[in-house]
Amino acid sequence: MTPPPVLPDALMQLGTGFWASRAFLSAVELGVFRELAKKPADLATLRTRLSLHERSARDFFDTLVALGVIDRGEDGIYRNTPASDLYLDPAKPSYIGGIFEMAAGRLYAAWGGLTDALRTGRPQNEARDSDDTFAALYADPERLELFLRAMAGISRPTAQAVATAFPWQDVHSFADIGCAAGGFPVEIVRIHPHLVATGFDLPPVRPVFERYVREHGVADRLTFQAGSFFDDPLPSADVLVMGHILHDWDLPTKKSLLAKAHAALPPGGTLLVYDAMIDDARRENAFGLLMSLNMLVETPGGFDYTGADCIGWMREAGFRKAMVERLPGPYAMAVAIK
Repeated sequence: MTPPPVLPDALMQLGTGFWASRAFLSAVELGVFRELAKKPADLATLRTRLSLHERSARDFFDTLVALGVIDRGEDGIYRNTPASDLYLDPAKPSYIGGIFEMAAGRLYAAWGGLTDALRTGRPQNEARDSDDTFAALYADPERLELFLRAMAGISRPTAQAVATAFPWQDVHSFADIGCAAGGFPVEIVRIHPHLVATGFDLPPVRPVFERYVREHGVADRLTFQAGSFFDDPLPSADVLVMGHILHDWDLPTKKSLLAKAHAALPPGGTLLVYDAMIDDARRENAFGLLMSLNMLVETPGGFDYTGADCIGWMREAGFRKAMVERLPGPYAMAVAIK
């Protein structure tokens, strides 16, 4: 029997995958989903509302239809899909588009330098000639808010999973270390009203965090504490959370942060770490591996890691018990007990 021909289709799709990504990110930047959430529209109306050139509009909108992020009815009216309506309408509390805004505004350009990063080990963003990515980022209030809102968006679905997977009913208080705008703690205290929580981050984060918390109506149970997790004591709480934190740093810094968390917790206290942890065999979680490459282009020493790596570091820090639980999608949480 003649074997089936070996075709280049998968390679072509992979090699031009940035076409689809860039079209989607441009749709976020242009406000396509926001406008369709206000009111579905035909081609001419939507083009006018978005101020697009007539040459490009039809192909652009129909590309989004083919990609499955908007729909076009038999009447020619464009509408959001249920997922786009839920997650990409900025007027809804379920909005996660901040991460896509950051991808369009910062990450897309930085990833253009991936080849150079692989050769040099140097970040390709604002900190290309610096050893402090976050100093460059935090120095610009507009870019900082974009980053913080992006972290809130990417954290929300994971927070909803952690809200179910972790036994919060046995906890009175927690502190989110490196809380950004507050996406994770807002979801946890919203789902578990008995909890009180602290968001811990650098002073410039305070106004963004407090505004976000007020928007979600949980300011009575969620407060901000300014500080550096390198230089200042960590907050006191039953549970300390580090989400999207460890992967920003090199190995000695990762271990130092885990040791500091261990020292800050009371006996029996818990450290909860979540990231896009790479599967232990390093073969399946492509998102986790790509996130590690994102740390290459974004930070001087950051990298993602496996669950087994994290458990080993936690035990080295002094935790008596540690386990990893996979969450929906590419994420996992590591839980360690002092």
